[in-house]
Amino acid sequence: MFKRNKLALATGLLGMAVLGVAALPVLAETSTAVQPAPVPAPAVVAAPAPAPVAPAAPAVAGTLPELTTLIKQNSPAVVSVSVEGKAGGGMGGLPDDLELPPELERFFRGMPGMEGGDGNDGGGKRSSQAMGSGFIISADGYIVTNAHVVEGAKSVTVGLGDKHDVPAEIVGMDKLSDIALLKVKADNLPVVQMGDSKALEVGQWVVAIGAPFGLDHTATQGIVSALSRSLPDGTYVPFIQTDVAVNPGNSGGPLFDLNGRVVGVNSQIYSRSGGYMGISFSIPINVAKNVVEQLKAKGQVSRGWLGVGIQDVSQELAASFNLSKPQGALVGSVEPGGPADKAGIQAGDVIIGFGSGEVKSASDLPLLVGNTPVGTKVPVKILRAGAEKTLDVSVDELANADGKVSKPQAATDANQGVLGLVVNDLTEAERRSNQLRGEGVMVQEVRSGGAADDAGLSKGDIIVSVNNTPIHSADELKSVVNASPAGKPLAMLIIQDGQTRFIAVSKP
Repeated sequence: MFKRNKLALATGLLGMAVLGVAALPVLAETSTAVQPAPVPAPAVVAAPAPAPVAPAAPAVAGTLPELTTLIKQNSPAVVSVSVEGKAGGGMGGLPDDLELPPELERFFRGMPGMEGGDGNDGGGKRSSQAMGSGFIISADGYIVTNAHVVEGAKSVTVGLGDKHDVPAEIVGMDKLSDIALLKVKADNLPVVQMGDSKALEVGQWVVAIGAPFGLDHTATQGIVSALSRSLPDGTYVPFIQTDVAVNPGNSGGPLFDLNGRVVGVNSQIYSRSGGYMGISFSIPINVAKNVVEQLKAKGQVSRGWLGVGIQDVSQELAASFNLSKPQGALVGSVEPGGPADKAGIQAGDVIIGFGSGEVKSASDLPLLVGNTPVGTKVPVKILRAGAEKTLDVSVDELANADGKVSKPQAATDANQGVLGLVVNDLTEAERRSNQLRGEGVMVQEVRSGGAADDAGLSKGDIIVSVNNTPIHSADELKSVVNASPAGKPLAMLIIQDGQTRFIAVSKP
């Protein structure tokens, strides 16, 4: 059985601020660096530049790739992005546990958290600087980077390949995809060619170009390690996982295939130290293209909304729901009054199809829903109690609300459970605060080594249902568990840390 996963995603914003809660946080690769005195630059850069480059010749299968031509052709279209912003405006200092080699420390002197930085002992407002990467997508100056690179910025400066620094305007940014669109006043700029991220395969060679630690036009290579990675960051992105070396400052830079086409936007890394440790994540370019089109047209992104909380179906949960195999997106919660609720979707349903798209795992559904025009009626294929049925759902627009359920408060009068836990009934106030309609019991104690402990239950969790049977009291939980066959996993719907999800608990 699975133990409760303590891994937390910490996306570093500007200056690589780390929000890590575990031993392996996720950081965004934004580098902070002292910027040299600004060099005056003309408002318009009209130097002639090459047209979109021809694709590089692909490497022969079974041989190491030849990357020199690809890098020479595409480096001019890769830019550095320098940002100045106020402290506390989304641009933090360096993480406390970041260890930099002595030869790289000079790039960070003068920054918050480093020797010689503007610590501002007086407690007043201060200015901070940070750096990322980007790439030019049109000759008239449109540039793609990460949203976390420019969030909270007072001003943005782009370093072009010909060493010109020009001010940039933020056309728009989308936090859910971590994509931002910039615009500089320039003409005849070199541009990248867009690829098709759907054509990527695991094992395929890819190349990153960017400005790690402020070292612009640095190229690194590796392979695609996995596709459609879903990270616990609340985004609508099926990430490309690679082993390409990306570091702070690579954020927003392009990921190329061997044909010299952009297939991803470098965004995040897994790291203990703040630097590269063999795992990096890129936003598929097909996702970025859709976002960029909307940002260019209206400065913001509209997404479809279904109104469900979902999770993957594990082998144990598949058995408890009488599924032949783990598949689909398991519905853990349904937003009252939302599109799914109106269509009749229930907690415990397994969504296996949305429109013409197949839902093989939970990570497939958000992108399908998000890319659906608002107001569209879509057939949703579900499995309920082992039987397949189709419901028509009218997709609504995703609002900028967190929708999180408040964590329940402590209660009293515990009752001994039968799975190695102690529970007690909820008060009416606790039910209202968790948007429950009479159901639910609160976990007060979990016995170490018991079935509940092995499944990941913790004190303060709320048990809502077992095997799709609502639980209204501690006695009812005991009765339902006692009536279930031994050895078969129980599908338990819980509220944990404000999130509603299913877990599989093996009855001893």
